[in-house]
Amino acid sequence: MSDTEKTISVFEHRGDVPKEFTWAVEDLYASDDEWKQDLEKIKGYIPKLESYHGTLGENAGNLLGFLQLQDEISVLLDRFANYALRKADEDTRNTTYQGYKDQTMGTFVSISSALSFAEPEILEIPDEVLNGFFQGQPKLDEYRRCIHDIRRKKEHILSDAEEKILAAAGDLAQAPDDIFSLLNNADMTFDSVTDIEGNRLPVTHASFIPLLQNYDRNVRKDAFESLYRTYDGLKNTSAAVLSAQMKQLHFYAKMRRYNSPLEAALDSTNVDPQVYYNLIEAVHENMDSMYKYVRLRKKLLKVDELHMYDLYVPMVSNAEREISFDETKANIREALSVLGADYVALLDEGFSSRWIDIYENTGKRSGAYSSGCRVHPYVLLNYKNNLDSEFTAIHEMGHALHSYLSNKKQPVVNADYVIFVAEVASTCNEALLMQYLLKKTTDKKERAYLINYFLEQFRTTLYRQTMFAEFELKMSQMVQNEESINSETACKVYHDLIDLYFGKDVFHDAKIDLEWARIPHFFYNFYVYQYATGFSAAIALSQKILQEGEPAVKAYKENFLSAGCSKDPVSILKDAGVDMSTKKPVEEALKLFDSLIDEMEELMR
Repeated sequence: MSDTEKTISVFEHRGDVPKEFTWAVEDLYASDDEWKQDLEKIKGYIPKLESYHGTLGENAGNLLGFLQLQDEISVLLDRFANYALRKADEDTRNTTYQGYKDQTMGTFVSISSALSFAEPEILEIPDEVLNGFFQGQPKLDEYRRCIHDIRRKKEHILSDAEEKILAAAGDLAQAPDDIFSLLNNADMTFDSVTDIEGNRLPVTHASFIPLLQNYDRNVRKDAFESLYRTYDGLKNTSAAVLSAQMKQLHFYAKMRRYNSPLEAALDSTNVDPQVYYNLIEAVHENMDSMYKYVRLRKKLLKVDELHMYDLYVPMVSNAEREISFDETKANIREALSVLGADYVALLDEGFSSRWIDIYENTGKRSGAYSSGCRVHPYVLLNYKNNLDSEFTAIHEMGHALHSYLSNKKQPVVNADYVIFVAEVASTCNEALLMQYLLKKTTDKKERAYLINYFLEQFRTTLYRQTMFAEFELKMSQMVQNEESINSETACKVYHDLIDLYFGKDVFHDAKIDLEWARIPHFFYNFYVYQYATGFSAAIALSQKILQEGEPAVKAYKENFLSAGCSKDPVSILKDAGVDMSTKKPVEEALKLFDSLIDEMEELMR
């Protein structure tokens, strides 16, 4: 590990970050001027799109020409938006690129408005006429799934004029997320905390969880109180933003004649809402395993009261070590070698060609993500030289290669996988890394430390994300029932969920009732449940890959990673060997969780 890697935490200025640790945004545009040129080019597409207005049902050529033009615009917008959004995320305080981000959203609204006539017109084409189009123009077959998906949602597509109005309101619908992002990433600051040696430790979004993993209980407690003290001061604003988000989702669902925002959100990806309810029910039926886990945690930490700030600290002390990004890359390569030399070669390309923005700098967007850009994926990390960062890196590279392969193997119209399967490849990568590390170690204490980490993945992904999903559902239902969402009501709902999901063996710190205010996924429109379903599917797939070898690997790469949205997501997973229409994958994952608790307890005797 280099001296730089040992000391890196947060760079003060974006300009201080060495180039090799940054993503290659220049692969999109060499300069801002080039981006501005494409902004004008995109504007020029609007009259071209509008020229097809009223013609899509006339003949197969018009329909094909329009769909091909739409693909062309999609490819250009992908490059255009990725540049603006990636630059904006490098430093959220940079007003120039925040302006580019705003322009990008405005451009999307303009294009969306210009496209608003298309779906109503496609819906109006009689079945026999459309069948004739397919027979007479073979190239239209590439768009068969897309056209079918539009017509599947016929009752939810409005008139041309109404669609245009909804499209024009896109900026307003985006406002709650934009406000939350700026409030959370740019405007909020937290008081530093002091460790036992008198060192001042900054509290940031990126450092918060590592601070909760600190063995010094006072550091954990002070970090917890520092963060939530800030949120407490902004709780009314946060609740107003959350309420606005839920109201705009309710508005769009109602306008499109859905029974609920949940139904509207899941219909966009052709997922039955019962999958959502099945997840919550399966987790509720297995709460005893969570209560068993917190009892074990309380016992191993030897505390009289297990507080919310005690949930992240390892139950195995002094087993962790610093892991450089170079070591992480090597472990990722080895762990994923079971997926074949071709997969590893793509990983190497990502590492060497600067797909990844690695370290935190002041103002940089918190957390981590992968953007599946067609030029090549872009991965944002805030790497901290620890095991959690290692797992985050392999998670995001799972997203990246899923996007890369779908973009490569599928036509533009079918390349973007839907959100229901979005977390499967990433979490499968994590499960493969865990199995690799467990197999690699011969040390009892290290094995216990790794199982501790694996248990935490179950707690934070399957249980915690399901709790988030249940909170999001309850907030949505409050709007539907014309109940007010304010800081008091939001905190009350969250309070009850904390009691349900953690049980009586965890001390209920009052400030945890504000946790909802810092969760960005509540602005993603019923996205968060898919971490839990994806985790369950990923556990099943990773076991198949390790146990069955090449047949399972082939099915995974060809039928899942390369499938994009060529089928509905439940069918894609079935083709890879996992049936998410049942509770079984969730139940099986929770059985594994329970058995790992038993193994952990045995190792720590």
